Amino acid sequence: MAKVNGVLGPIETADLGFTLMHEHILVVNWSLRQAFSHWYDREQHIPHAVSELLSAKERGVRTLVDLTPINLGRDIHVIREVAEKAEMQVIAATGFYWTEEPTLIGWPTDRLVELLVQDIEKGIQGTDIKAGIIKCATDHFGVTPLNQKLLEVAARAHRATGVPISTHTSVEHKVGPGQQDVFDGEGVDLGRVVIGHCGDTEDLEHLESILARGSTIGMDRFGVDVYLSMEKRVSTVAALCRRGKAEQMVLSHDACCHFDFFPADLMAGALPRWNFRHIPDDVIPALRKEGVSEEQIRTLTVDNPRRIFESQGTY
Repeated sequence: MAKVNGVLGPIETADLGFTLMHEHILVVNWSLRQAFSHWYDREQHIPHAVSELLSAKERGVRTLVDLTPINLGRDIHVIREVAEKAEMQVIAATGFYWTEEPTLIGWPTDRLVELLVQDIEKGIQGTDIKAGIIKCATDHFGVTPLNQKLLEVAARAHRATGVPISTHTSVEHKVGPGQQDVFDGEGVDLGRVVIGHCGDTEDLEHLESILARGSTIGMDRFGVDVYLSMEKRVSTVAALCRRGKAEQMVLSHDACCHFDFFPADLMAGALPRWNFRHIPDDVIPALRKEGVSEEQIRTLTVDNPRRIFESQGTY
């Protein structure tokens, strides 16, 4: 049986079940956290995060993929404690975010690849917890020279380990195809790649252009209604299902139990449905009303995640 590395140990892919493929338990700036003791309250955050995972678990979610990269505040000790207390299957990521940082500019590509391979084969932050997926990102600046380097780092770590890739994109700037170009140039099977945040657009032709190259697309920001309403996101997924593309989509929220990009009260007011419950509670019933079948819903939530992790293999 195929297995994927989880935070609490290897998981049989047959046991992944309903999987949220793009979420975050904690996104906190490490420098601010170290400089100001009040910036992050671990004792308050962990019970809240456990409660959030338990609420998803009660609704049938079996596995959560935490796609927090190294330089976006990933803390494997917090992730593990939350997973243990919630008794939830969690898969952690390695990889680098898109932000242009001097260290990422200065270090050679192959040395950065070695760091990701270490996370995958030996363990994260001095633990024996191994990353089960590689995260990389391209945003509004597009595929800059540094961004191309970071995509190449992800591609080479993938080729060395067989671990799948999942990305952050800006569909407004149509950067997903550029990511595919870099991966293709590095010899990556694009069927092993999830191009993320594709649910932020209704542009079916753009999405079809990504799908035509074999990648899965992440319809993974349900609850981020400031970018696109739930109703439009659901209609887009349903339209692609009618076009026979159910086997190339995964669902998620890109939600976070603690996210320090903005003040918490501002986030709560702007994104009231941005949580791990929204898809089970609201999105799946809406998909059914749009004519998406039970078989297709299982494909989106169970079969596709299993396939993504099951098709691992070194080159």
